[in-house]
Amino acid sequence: MRAPNHYADYGLARHAERRVDEGWLDAQFDNSACVLPVWRSRAFVRSVEEPRVVCFEPAEVGAFLNQRRDAVFLGVKEGTPHFAFDLSHVEDPEARAPFVRRGIFVDLRSVGTLLPPDEGGLLAYAKGILHWHERHRFCGNCGQPTESREAGHLRVCSDHSCGVSHFPRTDPAVIMLIGRGDRAVLGRKSEWPDGMYSALAGFVEPGESLEEAVAREVKEEVAIEVANIRYHSSQPWPFPASLMLGFYADALSDEIAFDPDELEDARWFTRAELEAGGAGLVRRARSDSIARRLIDDWVHGR
Repeated sequence: MRAPNHYADYGLARHAERRVDEGWLDAQFDNSACVLPVWRSRAFVRSVEEPRVVCFEPAEVGAFLNQRRDAVFLGVKEGTPHFAFDLSHVEDPEARAPFVRRGIFVDLRSVGTLLPPDEGGLLAYAKGILHWHERHRFCGNCGQPTESREAGHLRVCSDHSCGVSHFPRTDPAVIMLIGRGDRAVLGRKSEWPDGMYSALAGFVEPGESLEEAVAREVKEEVAIEVANIRYHSSQPWPFPASLMLGFYADALSDEIAFDPDELEDARWFTRAELEAGGAGLVRRARSDSIARRLIDDWVHGR
C-alpha cells in the first residue's frame, strides 16, 4: 500500500488493556487531554473552508458532562489522551461557551476530503462510537436501559437478571472494482451527484464469506459472473457504521443487466476514460473513499 486509506491508520494507540482501569483513565482526563465534542452526529471543526480538529480541555466542557465516564476514551496520540463526548441533548451549542466563535458542527462527509487524514480518522472514530452509544441506550434482549462501561467500549444491561453485554457494532460491506481487460464496470445511484459513477458495493450477509458477498453483489447489481477475487484493502466508513472491504475481481462476460431498484445506470469504462473523466463520467468517487482508491490504483496499475 502506498499509504493508508482515509479514516484509517491515524496514529492512535487505543490502549484497550487500560479501559477497565478507572484510576488510569481518571489520570488521563486532565487538562492535557483533547476532548472532541459530537453533536447529533456532527463533528466540530474550526471552519468549513479550512476544517481542522478543535481540542477542548476537560475543564472547558465539564459542565456538559455529569461525570468523566460520560466521555468515551479513544486513545493516546503523540502523548495526548483523546476523549469524545455527545452533546446531542444541548440545543444550539455553537452559541454557548466554550464553542462560540471556536468553530462549527458539520456533517463529516461534507468536509472529509479537506481534512488531513489523521484528523479525519479521529473525528470519524468519535462520530462512529458515539452513534453506537446513541443507538444502544436500551438492551436489545430485554428492553431495559444499558450502562456505559470500559471507557465507552461496552454497554451492559442494567437489569441484573439479564446483564447482556453489548459491544460496538461495525457492519462489514464489500466494495469491488470489476475489470475485464482494459475496462472496468462502474455503477451509479439516482441520489448521487450528476455524472458520478463508482465501484459496486453491498453489505455482507450472515453466514457469507467476503468472496461470496463479492460474487453475489456483482451478480445482483449487474448480472456478471466473476472470478479471481482478490483483496485490496479496507476502510472504516462510519456513515453510520460500516467497514468497507475492498476487492478486485475479473468479469467473465461483457453484457451488463442492472437492477433499476439497485442502480440508475451501470457501464464499462476504459482506463483512459476513468483517468480523464470521459464517457459520461463527469464526477469521480469521493477522494476520501476506498472506491476512489480502488479506481485510481487500477487505472495506474498499482
